[in-house]
Amino acid sequence: MKKPLIIFGVSQVAELAHYYFSEDSDYEVVAFCVDSEFLSEREFCGLPVVPFEEVGDNYPADNHHAFVAIGYSKLNIVRKEKYLSIKALGYKVASYVSSKATILNDHNIGENCFIFEDNTIQPFVKIGNNVTLWSGNHIGHHSTIADHVFIASHVVVSGNVSIEEACFIGVNATLRDGITIGARCVLGAGTLILSNCEAEGVYIGAATERSRVPSTRLRNI
Repeated sequence: MKKPLIIFGVSQVAELAHYYFSEDSDYEVVAFCVDSEFLSEREFCGLPVVPFEEVGDNYPADNHHAFVAIGYSKLNIVRKEKYLSIKALGYKVASYVSSKATILNDHNIGENCFIFEDNTIQPFVKIGNNVTLWSGNHIGHHSTIADHVFIASHVVVSGNVSIEEACFIGVNATLRDGITIGARCVLGAGTLILSNCEAEGVYIGAATERSRVPSTRLRNI
């Protein structure tokens, strides 16, 4: 019998969470919730939406699990606050780990994690609470990912890397082995990180410039 699950949020991330939990987990999504000031519709994905302030009255914590489906807004602060709020209400907090991911770390994975398909998590990796790993990442052996981190797709984290709390790591970033990424760092898409990053650093990759040659001149190539 599947475990009943409440999802916080009604965004595209929440819609994805509903899909993945419904198709590939032992949870059954039964409702959504949002803060009352943001409650504009009473139904989402065919299920009821209730005010967060009343969620315990409708779906008691003693027999429901919860999941906070929020992206990296305000450098993961919003997701962190709602995760802590839902825990304070006494809910058991679920994680989603795709059956199509390669998990070799004895499932050393915290609460409220959202781990998509095609991630490879090597042995001895430690993943904290409230971590998102979008699809297709490589997390190298003996690495540690602290709480409230968001890693976008196709990131390479080499071995023995420490990623501290609330970092954002963009698409196709590469982190060499043995380094530490300080708390609340932002590593943009395509960045190559070869040494330690102090806390609250921002690293932006170089964008590809448009060629002066128009595409119409390439027809004979």
